[in-house]
Amino acid sequence: MSDQSAIVIVGAGEAGTAAAFALREGGWRGIAVLIGNETMLPYERPPLSKATLTDEMNPGPKQIVTSERLVELGIDYLQGSEVVSIDRAVNMVRLSNGSGIAYHRLLLATGARPRKLSVPIAEGAKVATLRTYDDATRIRHVIGQGRDVVVIGGGFIGLEVAASAVSRGASVVVLEAGSRLLMRAVPLPMAELIRAKHECSGVRIETSAIVERIDFSEGRSNVVLTGGRTYEADLVIVGIGATPNVELAQAAGLAVDNGIVLDETLATSDPHVFAAGDCCSFPHCLYEKRVRLEAWRNAQRQGAAAAANMLGENRPYVDVPWFWSDQYDETLQIVGLCPEGETPVVRRLGARGQILFYLGTDGRLVAACGFGSLGLVAREIRFAEIMISRRLSPKVEALADPAMNMKKLLGLG
Repeated sequence: MSDQSAIVIVGAGEAGTAAAFALREGGWRGIAVLIGNETMLPYERPPLSKATLTDEMNPGPKQIVTSERLVELGIDYLQGSEVVSIDRAVNMVRLSNGSGIAYHRLLLATGARPRKLSVPIAEGAKVATLRTYDDATRIRHVIGQGRDVVVIGGGFIGLEVAASAVSRGASVVVLEAGSRLLMRAVPLPMAELIRAKHECSGVRIETSAIVERIDFSEGRSNVVLTGGRTYEADLVIVGIGATPNVELAQAAGLAVDNGIVLDETLATSDPHVFAAGDCCSFPHCLYEKRVRLEAWRNAQRQGAAAAANMLGENRPYVDVPWFWSDQYDETLQIVGLCPEGETPVVRRLGARGQILFYLGTDGRLVAACGFGSLGLVAREIRFAEIMISRRLSPKVEALADPAMNMKKLLGLG
């Protein structure tokens, strides 16, 4: 690639911005274009369901980068710009204003959007989703003292918003269609601990709650469940998962299957086009299956890895999946992919928390999940991550013993 070539990044979230930084760190001196469809600098999304909703003085979005740093790095940031098509025949992206940008390499970091509720919603009903800073600002204005809030969805976003709303003095009900909270990502024993934490904090939780429709009457939204029960709300917040933004890739003829289909180097079916973050699925060598991850760290690290591979490194992406979620004054952290229905090895840490370890059929550690005080859980999960990445097979007795220093299982202590 010559210095006159351009690398274009579509999407200025965590993955896209990390990729732009990595290009410069990797020695790229050519043109680097970062395109974002929001009219503000790139910002962190995790605080949107937490600090943005709860801080007394809302400081605004937590920026990933300043405008001065973008200029210093020589990154052309096009904010408030929408890419409407990709012409792979001539390596060109076209913007909604009619202009086009030629690329030698293209990174799609288009993220995901909140999944819509597929039930009738009356005109005027106050229903919100959370993905952007503007979304969070609108929600923040409603969830104060004495307000009634109904959260539809008992996943990460729904529970984080519920915790924020109840801490602001709102009356909160969480409605989950499944038989328990956190169905997709968190093992049952840990999900029950988190449910207890929410209920002790004043959140009412109803599982197996199927929403039939949302009515609107006398300024109030009414969530109607199958069977006729209703919940009145000043605001209904829908958090039922996310849909990957694949339309741009699909229209360009790129392979799509639960996200933009990538190979192990994060390249699409076109070797000039890569992708990273929530929008893509990729093969994971540790688990021998294709996965799509919606997580802050994965987006950041995939963006950097994709940038390196666009510059010719050609390395497989092998990072161990890691997720986190703050629930009140405690943290939930998961490393690896917890297998469905398997019995975990439990390490009980008393009032400080609990760790669940999952072993594969070959005895190898494949996942761990912890809930409790941040410092303790983070340390245990970090050691588990190293063991997973090294494909170690620790003894069950050692994992279960809270007195056993995890460093010893790594040969470090």
